[in-house]
Amino acid sequence: MDAKKTAFVGLGVMGFPMAGHLAKAGHSVTVYNRTAAKAAQWVEKHGGKSASTPAAAADGVELVMVCVGNDDDVRAVTLGADGALAAMKPGAILVDHTTASATVARELYAAAKARGVGFLDAPVSGGQAGAENGKLTIMVGGDADAFAVAEPVLACYARAVTLMGRAGSGQLTKMVNQICIAGLVQGLSEGINFGMRAGLDIEKVLDVIGKGAAQSWQMDNRGKTMAADKFDFGFAVDWMRKDLAICLAQARGDGAALPVTALIDQFYARIQARGGGRWDTSSLIRLLRDKP
Repeated sequence: MDAKKTAFVGLGVMGFPMAGHLAKAGHSVTVYNRTAAKAAQWVEKHGGKSASTPAAAADGVELVMVCVGNDDDVRAVTLGADGALAAMKPGAILVDHTTASATVARELYAAAKARGVGFLDAPVSGGQAGAENGKLTIMVGGDADAFAVAEPVLACYARAVTLMGRAGSGQLTKMVNQICIAGLVQGLSEGINFGMRAGLDIEKVLDVIGKGAAQSWQMDNRGKTMAADKFDFGFAVDWMRKDLAICLAQARGDGAALPVTALIDQFYARIQARGGGRWDTSSLIRLLRDKP
């Protein structure tokens, strides 16, 4: 694969290892992070260089990847005099890995197109472990020509990279993903709690039903830790609530009913009220156990 000049903006628990995979694959990587010490730490570990602004990181590169917190964060690092778009050359491609709204994706697509820059909204699924292992699933919205250039680069940290349609389609697909996860985690919580209260050997139960129609990623990767009351890892409740807020807002605009998702969002609010904002999303079972 041809080595590319790239920039990576946002070095959180996902961005730090994702940018690392780019460097390991032989791409030239310049990083930017709001906390400069984190960028310095990345450079010490992976090489490359850091920049003082998103624009400085994006200057002259072929692809800029962004992975930050929410819509406002995305706008802050891409738009304006210090934003990445200000320095990107025509023909370059901006890829946003943030889980954000379809609205901001379409806004950035238009802003990028006005500068002759390609834009792809490309949220990811697979969590911190997927980022660290280079096994993320990436759902992409945007133009096919930009996708064709970016796909081999994104594959450095993904097991699947799929173009879903026009700008915003990646974000909409990620919303479907989060809606499905919310329902699965609640169902798994209820099943495990039911089995334990009934006096069953819950690990044996999970092993058996995990070979049938009830099997899911959540069961395989979270069932036994839920039974063991362990939640100090994984995808945080705070992040899930941010994502579900995006889903619920989109549903209101589209006239789509999300009754179960809305209910589970309120369950997560109760987890936050108990101080569990950084617990894994599988902590929903705590409400059924009536723990403080």
